[in-house]
Amino acid sequence: MTAHCDVFGAKGTLTVNGAAVTIYRLQRLQELGVADIARLPYSIRVLLENLLRHCDGYLVTEDDVQVLANWRPQPPDREIAFMPARVLLQDFTGVPCVVDLAAMRNAVARLGGDPRKINPLVPVDLVIDHSVQVDYFGTANAFLLNVAKEYERNAERYALLRWAQQAFQNFRVVPPGTGIVHQVNLEYLAKVVQTRRDTSGATVAFPDTLVGTDSHTTMVNGLGVLGWGVGGIEAEAVMLGQPYHMRIPEVIGVRLVGEFPEGVTATDLVLTVTHLLRKKGVVDKFVEFFGPSLKRLSLPDRATIANMAPEYGATCGFFPVDDETLAYLRLTGRSADHIALVERYCKEQGLFYDETVEPVYSDVLEVDLAQLEPTLAGPRRPHDMVRLKEVGRQFWEALPTMLPKGVTAPAAKAPANLQAALQRLETESTTVTTAERLAEHLPGERHQVWVSVDSLQFALQHGSVVIAAITSCTNTSNPTVMVGAGLLARNAVKKGLQVKPWVKTSLAPGSAVVVDYLENAGLLPYLEALRFHLVGFGCTTCIGNSGPLPEPIANAIKEHGLVTVAVLSGNRNFEARIHPLVRANYLASPMLVVAYALAGRIDVDFETEPLGFTPNGEPVYLRDIWPSMDEIRQTIHKALKPEMFVARYAKVFEGDERWQKLPVPQGDLFVFDPASTYIKEPTFFADFTLEPPPLQDIKGARVLAVLGDSITTDHISPAGSIPVDSPAGRYLIERGVDPKDFNTYGARRGNHEVMMRGTFANVRLRNLLTPDREGGWTIYFGDEGHGTRDRAIMTIYEAAMRYKERGVPLLVIAGKEYGSGSSRDWAAKGPALLGVKAVIAETFERIHRSNLVGMGVLPLQFKQGENRETLGLTGEEVFDIEGIAEGLHPRKPLTVRARKPDGTEITFTVIARLDTPVEVDYYCHGGILPYVLRKLLRS
Repeated sequence: MTAHCDVFGAKGTLTVNGAAVTIYRLQRLQELGVADIARLPYSIRVLLENLLRHCDGYLVTEDDVQVLANWRPQPPDREIAFMPARVLLQDFTGVPCVVDLAAMRNAVARLGGDPRKINPLVPVDLVIDHSVQVDYFGTANAFLLNVAKEYERNAERYALLRWAQQAFQNFRVVPPGTGIVHQVNLEYLAKVVQTRRDTSGATVAFPDTLVGTDSHTTMVNGLGVLGWGVGGIEAEAVMLGQPYHMRIPEVIGVRLVGEFPEGVTATDLVLTVTHLLRKKGVVDKFVEFFGPSLKRLSLPDRATIANMAPEYGATCGFFPVDDETLAYLRLTGRSADHIALVERYCKEQGLFYDETVEPVYSDVLEVDLAQLEPTLAGPRRPHDMVRLKEVGRQFWEALPTMLPKGVTAPAAKAPANLQAALQRLETESTTVTTAERLAEHLPGERHQVWVSVDSLQFALQHGSVVIAAITSCTNTSNPTVMVGAGLLARNAVKKGLQVKPWVKTSLAPGSAVVVDYLENAGLLPYLEALRFHLVGFGCTTCIGNSGPLPEPIANAIKEHGLVTVAVLSGNRNFEARIHPLVRANYLASPMLVVAYALAGRIDVDFETEPLGFTPNGEPVYLRDIWPSMDEIRQTIHKALKPEMFVARYAKVFEGDERWQKLPVPQGDLFVFDPASTYIKEPTFFADFTLEPPPLQDIKGARVLAVLGDSITTDHISPAGSIPVDSPAGRYLIERGVDPKDFNTYGARRGNHEVMMRGTFANVRLRNLLTPDREGGWTIYFGDEGHGTRDRAIMTIYEAAMRYKERGVPLLVIAGKEYGSGSSRDWAAKGPALLGVKAVIAETFERIHRSNLVGMGVLPLQFKQGENRETLGLTGEEVFDIEGIAEGLHPRKPLTVRARKPDGTEITFTVIARLDTPVEVDYYCHGGILPYVLRKLLRS
């Protein structure tokens, strides 16, 4: 850590338990009349300390500090340089990061430089959590079998990470089977207040901050640690010492009032908040929580809400440090000296929450906890909140939009829910078409498909729950809902209830400590009695690693076009993410996951329908087995101890015997195996030159895809299974890979050949150029003119390669919220490698827009009130984009000319979403990594 200059005279000393540390006092800005610290949002105070500490007159100027110190509700359109304290990676995004760094080292070596210049300058932690799949479930040895399969599949990827451990400084790896990255961060890696020695030898204390390559990095904001998800390429730049350039954000305050009603959980709160904030519109904004009921939220409750900031669209959802933060640090086994430092430092710096003084916010939204009720979200998006009592009706209303193309089989129906759905639709003139479509598929008989599995015979139908997963970082970090699920399972077992035989169940906690306290409370055997056996410590179902359904069930779904359901305690339910055969996916608390596994169908009315019957034939309703909040709290108090965290994290970086026996490639340069189908040297630096090529207008571009609203990064670059008949599947088969060894797109992100072929390959993608097909299809428009010669429907990958041979640049046209969801950089890397030069959309999600810029793909935004429909664009046009070659500046208007097949021309203006000067520089260099590499080589 370099020694910092002290432009404002802010350097001071803080003594805690006899130990002195250097701090950069925010109060000094108050003394100088530069800032009124108490009126600033707490998240802005953290940013302000960062600028104050790094103020060097170059990256951070005095004026930068003064402008941020005078933050106001509508901040100026001003860029600042944020220097995060550390970087956090997971394996799906971390492997391509390491591959890129290895490729950069090779490029430096080819140009005669020292490859060791490519090395993290800030601490980096990578947690392996995305690779384990639920191949085995419902048995006591499921965990061991799944971990063994994980090592078998991913040995090449893990060997690369072992190389990175020894080749790079400041790079640590948490091995498989430890926990989910965000929970490991919350429970162990995050410090709240960091200390490091600078070059003068002084120990400097400062707020813990970070960026991470997973969008749910925001979870740690629940601990008062400011951080958020970025693309892998942005993270690589930060790792190599570059600041994270950002515009000064607006901050939306969420005032919490009231008290939780009995039976309501933090999951219900976060799904409600996600719905409200997405509706309000908080993209590119900070959200900060405050108010009289802040103290009613446990730290895990806060982490649950902070985790889902990407789902409500915010950069982060921040909770300031308070007594609850300190209590959590004690609970998780942090040292007494460190906790004392956190308390003293935060109070000294005005970072400790003061409920008597309300900061000024850009806007305030009030949420009354007393008005909450049990809630789910689905069937396609996390912000599509639906109250528990309305889930059945909502499912039937949404059914026509989820049926596979061409399905004529009658739909299953539950009469009460059906009548409610039809009655509502018939009274709403705007949904008459939906009502008619629903009626078409409901001829009057309940449609059932009989299936046999392991000598059991049962009926599947629309709405059958085939996956029930207690999974993800979001909820398994929260003892309240995890213990609640265990108590509900105990009560169900004691009543004689069983999970329906067609439900694939799984328990994948974010931390091994969860199993410890469930065992200590005597609850794990009851979860196992309902087949919720431990399957792994990782993301599993939430990232799409749900594993295969039993073959008879999978065949029945495919053959009869059934719309079946997954219920999971996760944060994402985008189309085809959870499982390619499951068309309806609902997010719920772990307690409701167990309840739906018992019910076996999504349209159950928990108020009037029993979950089952006791051996004596007495009905058992959900209310009969739902545990009280008092019992949950008492159980947690008895079962959860700090010693559990200390024991589990004592050797967190060592791994088991399998990890330690993996081969470790040696040397500063990674030797890429040309025969590998997992790790391949990317082509990003193949023709690298010290000077960037001149900017050019985009001429004669064709449209690769016309897409609607809410296109997610899962649509653009899926993470789950690789279909055999897809371009990626055919590529692997041609190289001798058996389909059973395909693994997933996420695990193949170290091979650009697979990922190019997987771009826009989501089986639920709807390209409006081919409206009658789902999946990665498009129209190849053939010759350079406007005729129809060679026009054909083909895969997006095949069409892109044909266009590339002819030197034709490509565009994507989209609607609102383009690129929502995960932070995955391959959603930008893939299009770039296909030849996409620009994306024209109505609005962009924050991380994906940055990723596009980082890969040299130009994000262009329609003017307010304009879109593809208002302009009359079909995607058949030939496009020119003018104004690039003459030079760019942030948000420069550019002219687009679209020539239709009949020769007529549409001219309109778009805004180049290069939002800051440094983003203009990145784009001029062809992306972040070429920019950083040139900068390093010149130095």
